[in-house]
Amino acid sequence: MTTTALSARPGLREFPPSFRFGAATAAFQIEGAAFEDGRRASIWDAFCRVPGAVLRGDNGDVACDHYHRYPQDVALMKELGLQTYRFSTSWSRVRPDGGPLNQAGLDFYRRLVDELLDAGIRPWLTLYHWDLPQALEERGGWTVRETSERFAEYALDMHDALGDRVQDWATLNEPWCSSFLSYTAGAHAPGHYSAAEGMLSAHHLLLGHGTAIRELRARDASLNLGVTLNLTVADPVDATDPADVDAARRIDGQFNRWFLDPVFRGRYPGDILDDFRRVDPEAVAALEAAVHPGDLETIAAPLDTLGVNYYHGDFVAGRPPADAPGGGDAPTSRRTQSPFPASENIFWHDRGLPRTSMNWEVQPEGLTRLLRRVHEEYTAERGVALVVTENGAAYEDEPVVVDGRVEVDDAERTEFVELHLGAILDAIDQGVDVRGFFYWSLLDNFEWAWGYDKRFGIVRVDYETQERSIKRSGLRYSRIIADRALDDPAHA
Repeated sequence: MTTTALSARPGLREFPPSFRFGAATAAFQIEGAAFEDGRRASIWDAFCRVPGAVLRGDNGDVACDHYHRYPQDVALMKELGLQTYRFSTSWSRVRPDGGPLNQAGLDFYRRLVDELLDAGIRPWLTLYHWDLPQALEERGGWTVRETSERFAEYALDMHDALGDRVQDWATLNEPWCSSFLSYTAGAHAPGHYSAAEGMLSAHHLLLGHGTAIRELRARDASLNLGVTLNLTVADPVDATDPADVDAARRIDGQFNRWFLDPVFRGRYPGDILDDFRRVDPEAVAALEAAVHPGDLETIAAPLDTLGVNYYHGDFVAGRPPADAPGGGDAPTSRRTQSPFPASENIFWHDRGLPRTSMNWEVQPEGLTRLLRRVHEEYTAERGVALVVTENGAAYEDEPVVVDGRVEVDDAERTEFVELHLGAILDAIDQGVDVRGFFYWSLLDNFEWAWGYDKRFGIVRVDYETQERSIKRSGLRYSRIIADRALDDPAHA
């Protein structure tokens, strides 16, 4: 049944009663304790030690020290009024080197889940947020089929440990990043530069997803199962220019449909396969050889929920802009290349919108359009609900000490949250089944190739002292959760 927004209180836009508010994190970005209690290296531990790969050579060895400070962090979640918390488990902590189970690692997640439940917060578990055990990468990583099989085993291990207390499970976070951004662009771990490896890793990630969904469903049909995709709205600069329209088609196809189509339709998009074949026929041949009979049926295993991560749209043309708008790439010294195998004659233009410190445009209406498009084309007919599993912004926070307390008056982030929650309500008003929102991120944390340079949190972390301070955006989000409503601009 589609949720509908309510408006019983004048001057307020109310969220549906079943809508859940939360915040999100990821294991490598916050846990630290990188080599404690049996945990061994992930691909990100290795990548952080590659010269020039991560800004200033930052790493996740300590991060936010969440491994030791999780009770304090859960208390902060309760203070904020979060109803649900999205976190990931570390494969390298649970099955170090992809080998036997590590009980100390499992026990950490048992303690975390118990702490959440005691605080009245519903856990939302993501099995893979990019931290593949380095030992598995040395055997081929996601470019080989074996990793899909090992992933499904790891998923069942986590269910054996937590299935009696965790209802909400996502297999993967943003497989576009852990395939094309990682194996084709060289920007993320393991930092390879191969179109073929990007295609192979995307397929094996999706195969691991589908296999895990099938096995978890067989274990417990009552689970809420899904996957999280990062998606965009790709707009042509000139909708009457065939080159601009084609640029937008190829971004949509390589970023969105390459994952949506196999997950929901059991096939890769034919137009993008043709694009890939035109620029790298050997890569497509390698992909076709890797797709075994039954793979696509497995990948299309029925879901309950699709997680949508949205930060900004894409405004593209077939010609370069007069003034390049730039992007969110970290200014590291290690070379990177386009994550899009069919990238020729695609150029990003500036819409004139405000930008975050990642240089990403602030485009809330794009979230409304995206949710409606995914609902109408993929999820509605299959009875799959939508949840916005990541949405947030990095800004140059300026902490000040007031009466001995650290305060961060992050007005831009506060406005960002309000605008995007409003965009979700717009989608709900248009009949889209959106069941929840997770702000990214609960804490300032390790931001991949940016290291600790960018802060997304609604809670500030002093990385030297590990002191936590709720920002003004966090206080505002807390009030929205308590009110279950936004101010209605129409009644201002």
